[in-house]
Amino acid sequence: MSRIGKAPIELPSGAKFEERDGTFFIEGPKGKIEQNGLEGLDVEISGSTVTIKRQGDSGPEKAKHGLLRSLLNNAVIGVTEGFKKDLDIVGVGYRGEVKGREAHLALGFSHPVVYAIPDGVDVEIDKNNHITVSGVDKQRVGQVAAELRSLRKPDAYKGKGIRYTDERITLKVGKAAAGGG
Repeated sequence: MSRIGKAPIELPSGAKFEERDGTFFIEGPKGKIEQNGLEGLDVEISGSTVTIKRQGDSGPEKAKHGLLRSLLNNAVIGVTEGFKKDLDIVGVGYRGEVKGREAHLALGFSHPVVYAIPDGVDVEIDKNNHITVSGVDKQRVGQVAAELRSLRKPDAYKGKGIRYTDERITLKVGKAAAGGG
């Protein structure tokens, strides 16, 4: 049996979990998430515990067992605690601000970069150079953070660009310091 799949999901107080027509609706203080079920798996709700059981032992059912448990657990965590990713804008003159549902970023290009913030995700920019992406859907929060980072990836020589706060950049040595012949 899957080590991840067999672990029960404990519902914290304030979280509601229900199933209708193979779709799961999870609601909590931070918001709502809708998650589609997977074939070959049964979900049992008893009190404040959710357990996932598989109908057989075929390869695809084993693979989906842990996946569905992780998706539902992330949904429960999202609606109760939420998810967030922190990014930093590094570089002289690099800055950003949020105007309505758009992030306006100055990233060293000849024009400002405008990023439309999708629904269900909040983006805040503190001190013009610290970006916080938050929301209830783990996948969406990670996707928005990755899209923001891809607007100007960290430079290999000076480290300028957008990076995750805990990301470590190994800078390359410039040609003058590299030496030669």
